[in-house]
Amino acid sequence: MAVAPQRPKGPPLNALRAFEAAGRLGGFALAAEELGVTPGAISQHIKTLEDWSGTPLFTRRSPGVRLTRTGADLLPGLTSAFDQLGETVRHLRSTRPRPVVQVATLPSVAQLWLSPRLPALRAAIPGVALSVTALERPPNLTRELFDLSIFLRPLAEVPTGITLATDSIFPVCAPALAVGLKSPADLAHAPLLHDETWAEDWPNWAAARGVTLPNASDGPRFSLYALALDAARQGAGVLMGHDCLVTDALARGELVRPFPDEVPTGLALILDRPVLSGSNDRLADLIHALLQPLP
Repeated sequence: MAVAPQRPKGPPLNALRAFEAAGRLGGFALAAEELGVTPGAISQHIKTLEDWSGTPLFTRRSPGVRLTRTGADLLPGLTSAFDQLGETVRHLRSTRPRPVVQVATLPSVAQLWLSPRLPALRAAIPGVALSVTALERPPNLTRELFDLSIFLRPLAEVPTGITLATDSIFPVCAPALAVGLKSPADLAHAPLLHDETWAEDWPNWAAARGVTLPNASDGPRFSLYALALDAARQGAGVLMGHDCLVTDALARGELVRPFPDEVPTGLALILDRPVLSGSNDRLADLIHALLQPLP
């Protein structure tokens, strides 16, 4: 008679993934965002892992969580393992009969900067499907199956990235509205438009230019920069323009700059890609096309 004893079971893979992400990123909320789940799910996964091991991996405190010594000892091995798994899955995906290039970018960049360039990008990689995903934060290119990311980020954050444009901010508005704006001080009596992603744009610009704007935090707010830009085009108010996002509207005369005053943000539109073990001609052609000016 065959003997089939019950074998010891390891912890669930999702629990290990949740622990690694929380430890690497320093919190449950950031891990939840990266993995596309709720912070409660991350907490439950880690509790499952702690129950399985009988060992606390995090200390829970009111400001947040911290790895225990055991958790800190385990983290590097799991990070290395998931990095290797990510590279292997990426290699597996590259064997598809019809290749796909996945690009991640900010919604505003996708709509206002990348969209006009898509025809040239598709022409640069014939026979390859080009997919664009709008995200609020840059993805983890070591783990997630994106081939390129294009985000406004601090230069020091991506030392190996390619700078597509540097960022500065300045007021923009419809030509008719600009007629009544003779100096930056006139903005104190103008409707100001705000994008939630860059909620501090108006106060930062005013402080840098030495302008007093009691209405710097007042006015309509938009969750999408493209919507705020449309409102500015329609004459609803003055928007703080980000250079690379308003260039096309300025060139078409839909918006104007009432004043020359601009303030560098310390950000740049940066193209990043995963570290690959081999060359990828498709990505090289795509990057070359991204570096070309619009016709």
